[in-house]
Amino acid sequence: MLRRQALALGSVLLSAVTLGGWTLFRGKDSSPLLLSARDDSDGQHYAVGYRLDGTQVFATRVGQRCHDIINHPEQPIALFVARRPGTESYLIDLRDGRLLQTVASQPNRHFYGHAVIHKHGQWLYATENDTTEPGRGVLGVYRFEGERLSYSGEISTHGIGPHQVSWLPDGETLVVANGGIRTEAESRVEMNLDAMQPSLVLMRRDGTLLSKETLKQQMNSVRHLAVANDGTVVAGQQFMGDAHETAELLAIKRPGEAFQPFPVADQQLQAMNHYTASVAIHSELRLVALTAPRANRFFIWDLDTASVRLDAPLPDCAGVGAVKDGFVVTSGQGRCRFYDCRQKALLAKPLELPAGLWDNHLHLV
Repeated sequence: MLRRQALALGSVLLSAVTLGGWTLFRGKDSSPLLLSARDDSDGQHYAVGYRLDGTQVFATRVGQRCHDIINHPEQPIALFVARRPGTESYLIDLRDGRLLQTVASQPNRHFYGHAVIHKHGQWLYATENDTTEPGRGVLGVYRFEGERLSYSGEISTHGIGPHQVSWLPDGETLVVANGGIRTEAESRVEMNLDAMQPSLVLMRRDGTLLSKETLKQQMNSVRHLAVANDGTVVAGQQFMGDAHETAELLAIKRPGEAFQPFPVADQQLQAMNHYTASVAIHSELRLVALTAPRANRFFIWDLDTASVRLDAPLPDCAGVGAVKDGFVVTSGQGRCRFYDCRQKALLAKPLELPAGLWDNHLHLV
């Protein structure tokens, strides 16, 4: 589910503005910049940036399919991270879509689709696979030198098949979703479904393990993360077991508490078809949102009470991100939408973004 035709509009003047907990690079229209990956109808891959009114800022053709995106805290640049088992990630200038650098993975390593940048902007950490010991998770450590990244080393994720990595609010503690699945180089074939080892790990930037927790179901792969301003961590799962089983596909770790299932109704879990794609938290409104593309449904719950705020159809729903008044959601096959969550009755508004071909993640800056 990805990208469109290569077209770079002229340079857009960007300035950093803090609003409702988000730092947004805004243009003259004061609209957030939505970053994602897309394909065109010929299967070509693009890194794209759009304003929410549908204005295309850039669509940069890249060699490999991308997954998640992370922006630099001070410079108008972002890394579009390769989808597993990609070996190229792309550093893009957000003003005009110029490709600044193709970042290659090290020998016997490939990217797992996610990365984070330290709050001071000097260090980047990317989830990667050690293919000499298939599935052994590492964080590749890279250093910014101006508008380029150089490889510095790696640290263990204390698990197998790391997928997403995030920061706790202190900006120093890393949260890692170890999917628990072994894969070989250039492959997405699962090698150890009978012996999966998924886990949620908290660790320091120097690699020191702080905690490692698991869910009851061994075949429930911990994949995607969202972190609230108070340190609450929510994780979305993909269940690799038998089709007739019901798996707990959303889990939560509140500060000082154990990692445990988030109370989702059985009917919703069964509808998700064992698969979640993207999760986001709105800290100010205390909401958590989840896309379930195999179910063609989008969900929003109250983060504190777990009450359902929204259970809505959305064809091949993909990425979700929090904005000032709610959530923006992309779709691999349908219209992208904005959900205004300020009132008890949530309001959906179609966006003028191009329909279809969006990847499973979006990033708003």
